[in-house]
Amino acid sequence: ERKTNEELYQIAEQTQSTFLMHHVILNQVYVSCYLREHLLVADLVEKYRRMYAGTKNTGTKRALDIYFVFFEGISALCLARDTKQEKWRQIGENSVRTLSQLFDVSAWNFENKLSLLQAELYFLNQRHAMAELAYQASISSAHEHRFLHEEAMAQEMYGIYLVENNMVGRGVPQLELAINKYEKWGASRKADYLKDFVELVNLSTDAWRSSRGMG
Repeated sequence: ERKTNEELYQIAEQTQSTFLMHHVILNQVYVSCYLREHLLVADLVEKYRRMYAGTKNTGTKRALDIYFVFFEGISALCLARDTKQEKWRQIGENSVRTLSQLFDVSAWNFENKLSLLQAELYFLNQRHAMAELAYQASISSAHEHRFLHEEAMAQEMYGIYLVENNMVGRGVPQLELAINKYEKWGASRKADYLKDFVELVNLSTDAWRSSRGMG
């Protein structure tokens, strides 16, 4: 019988299963970040930290914490651009520092994640040449290391970067590549979300061209 996140959360509370609780919250963070619900990611990570403040730092917990740091960093850097609030920048910068340390331990597992965080930080700082190189490095690393879902995320974020910096002609093909990867991964809901976004971008571009008599 398939359980919802809410049901699994209740089971974890009733059985006092720290392992299950970690996974339930991480799954919520994971999905929320991919759906670009960045404030929800921040709330979930804060909930996780409050809940387990002072608990024993087991090997399982350390492994899970790595993913919390990555998704929190991605969401914080997006929020920093949107809100201009310094607290989000600081969280993002802390995530970059943590992933830099992890990269020294395992380049295979963390190279693409670090490059994507760096790309988002460069984007925030308007260092556009460095941002493009970092996005491209993240995509290449994820592809080489066969992290299909993270390759899709990097392509999506690179596409959004290009669109937001008035390079729609380059951005839409990146978004379409991301859609293809998400579909291969089996993330149909995410692929549909991104298709709607691409359609909106194309409609906006067509309207802009028409307003200037460009046909």
